[in-house]
Amino acid sequence: MAHWLFKSEPDAISFQSLLDKLPADEEWHGIRNYGARNNMRLMKLGERGFFYHSNVGKEIVGTVEITRLSQQDSHTDDPRWDCVCFRPVATLAKPLSLQDCKVIPGLEQMVLINNSRLSVQPVTDTEWRIICEIGGIKA
Repeated sequence: MAHWLFKSEPDAISFQSLLDKLPADEEWHGIRNYGARNNMRLMKLGERGFFYHSNVGKEIVGTVEITRLSQQDSHTDDPRWDCVCFRPVATLAKPLSLQDCKVIPGLEQMVLINNSRLSVQPVTDTEWRIICEIGGIKA
């Protein structure tokens, strides 16, 4: 199974706001970048991703699980734009900052570090394992 990372400004959508909505899923709408959209089109049910607070905090704070495959974004009539749904799974006991990711062996090639503007991005199995271990959650 593939792994992913979703970025959000916490004052727009925070990981805590996702937890507060449980058991409801979150439609990850509003993505208007072809690369991010294409990544969502690759996702499969049950795959997991990290949730990253951008701008404020700049840290990986939790994990989410894909609950609906990519389909038309309900917030636009433009057929080019898709979105997935996900729900929060676990909060990292120790959030992992962007600065930490830059210096931890095995994470130096992460898309988060090398293409910081991409809001939905792949995470390798090795990166997933390292971050889960440091963050104090089961991989």
